[in-house]
Amino acid sequence: MTVSFGLGLRTQHYHDFLETPQPVDWLEVISENFMVKGGKPLTMLDKIRANYPMTMHGVSMSIGSVDGLDREYLAQLKQLEQRIEPLWVSDHLCWTGCHGKKLHDLMPLPFTKEALNVVSRNILQAQDILQRPLVIENVSSYVEFTCSEMSEWAFLSEVCQRTDCELLLDLNNIYVSAINHNFSCEDFINGIPRERVRQFHLAGHQNNGTHLIDTHDHPVCEAVWTLYQRALTRFGPVPTMIERDDDIPPISTLLSELDIARKLAAATFTDSTVEA
Repeated sequence: MTVSFGLGLRTQHYHDFLETPQPVDWLEVISENFMVKGGKPLTMLDKIRANYPMTMHGVSMSIGSVDGLDREYLAQLKQLEQRIEPLWVSDHLCWTGCHGKKLHDLMPLPFTKEALNVVSRNILQAQDILQRPLVIENVSSYVEFTCSEMSEWAFLSEVCQRTDCELLLDLNNIYVSAINHNFSCEDFINGIPRERVRQFHLAGHQNNGTHLIDTHDHPVCEAVWTLYQRALTRFGPVPTMIERDDDIPPISTLLSELDIARKLAAATFTDSTVEA
């Protein structure tokens, strides 16, 4: 068994990908960065896409919005999807605004039956327009809702059951939220249906002593690498990428970090079998 490995496409590394073939299997692009009518962003995207498969990762669909999804946004997303023909399209289990106001953040949801109905309705709408399964990512959180009626992993499992969507498991987000809210990463991993996981994210965070903040500006920590090995054992050879959005280092540094993931995956599938 083999795992494919990717990196996020960031402007600092455009010329690295254009000038020299890089040892990655695919690139993840932030959808909103290229939902434009023309200009340099799309020109660069087309040039790089000629040499690398891509996935699309959105940050503002607002899947948890009670107002429903923005149809103009979905039309632009569909246009980009048709342009680059991504391997899959993902966004976050969150809301990003309401009543026309954008918060520019990934706000967590209460895990209630009411929220489950809203999220499922919105995912089905997005999938109807995209004509493909949507891939949903778990977000990190720093507060919990007292009204929640189930665990996050139970909520995600039910969303998958209702909509036939897939999951992007951000392992750093699982770890951050587990520390902040005192739940077990193992319970989260075990509670997710194996067949639904399409991708893993690996990233770094900031440790503030009493809590962790998902910052994407540090290397992956040892605890998240350990969780990655556990996730590989549970879910099998899932496509994996390193996510870095601030304090972005040279591409050689990210490739070295990606090599750690490769070695852990190789060791996992040499030393153990995927769970039945």
